[in-house]
Amino acid sequence: MHWLEQHWYRITPLHILLLPVSVIFGLLVVLRRALYRSGILPGEKLPVPVIVVGNITVGGSGKTPLTLWLAQQLIDEGWHPGIISRGFGGSQTTVPQAVHPSSDPDEAGDEAVLMAQRGLCPVWVGRKRPAAGTALLQEHPECDVLLSDDGLQHYRLRRDVEIAVVDGMRRFGNNFLLPAGPLRESLSRLNEMDAIVINGGTAKNGEYRMQLEGTVFHNLLNPATILRASDFQGLRLHAIAGIGHPQRFFTHLKNLGLAVQPHPFPDHHRYTATDLAYADADAVLMTEKDAVKCSAYATEKCWVLRVDAQLDPALTHHILERIAPNGRQTA
Repeated sequence: MHWLEQHWYRITPLHILLLPVSVIFGLLVVLRRALYRSGILPGEKLPVPVIVVGNITVGGSGKTPLTLWLAQQLIDEGWHPGIISRGFGGSQTTVPQAVHPSSDPDEAGDEAVLMAQRGLCPVWVGRKRPAAGTALLQEHPECDVLLSDDGLQHYRLRRDVEIAVVDGMRRFGNNFLLPAGPLRESLSRLNEMDAIVINGGTAKNGEYRMQLEGTVFHNLLNPATILRASDFQGLRLHAIAGIGHPQRFFTHLKNLGLAVQPHPFPDHHRYTATDLAYADADAVLMTEKDAVKCSAYATEKCWVLRVDAQLDPALTHHILERIAPNGRQTA
């Protein structure tokens, strides 16, 4: 997969073979969506508004930070959100299950555990998102809106709001559909979105810019111990990142004034103690998503950077108009 991804952001002779496959893939995508729109493939409507946060490309683009930001915004507006996710990378998500801060990321998925550790609202995972949403609502009847972390192409789950997150640095690569490019759906799909959020980079007219901010590190072994970027100056630093776009994390560290030895890993990588063992390191820096999988191997050298999404509050108002156009109705 990593080898193929290298061809998604340029044009190579391999595309002579890949483009015909992309055409077939595109036709299947259009057919599948048409079947859901016509009702031949049934969709499931949940009893509360559903907001889907996804993307049209393969790989991470910042969906989870945006989902957490939206959850906090809804809470501030008096709503009681719940979060559902496929639990990507988890091995025990066939049956819907609640995710807790102490859940095993190998079973529930790293991003789901990260969201549960934030403690904002209930988090449930399941490969069938309508079932996960139904289970969450049965367990938490106070929830009056659901956020789906990913699932833009999971058309079985009917939705009230669709938000596409775009990596502002990589955008859409060579603009080709899989496998010739990174697109899961054609670029025209963006015209149907309720909102387009650009993670980093420059937002165009009609898009919302998202910036990930974070300057404080907490020690993975002793979370109460915190340091700021300036405290790492002059130290021998290694940084690991098993996220959709590792370079984004390394660039963030550089912007904090830190010189690190970067170690990119595949998205949802399952770490081992060896992955953290750098004999010359004074500190090993990592993302929150990495940290949920590295706790078992934590040493006093492991430090975690928490980042939070920052967006224009106008996005919140836009979403509220979509899910409660006449104002929120109370019983």
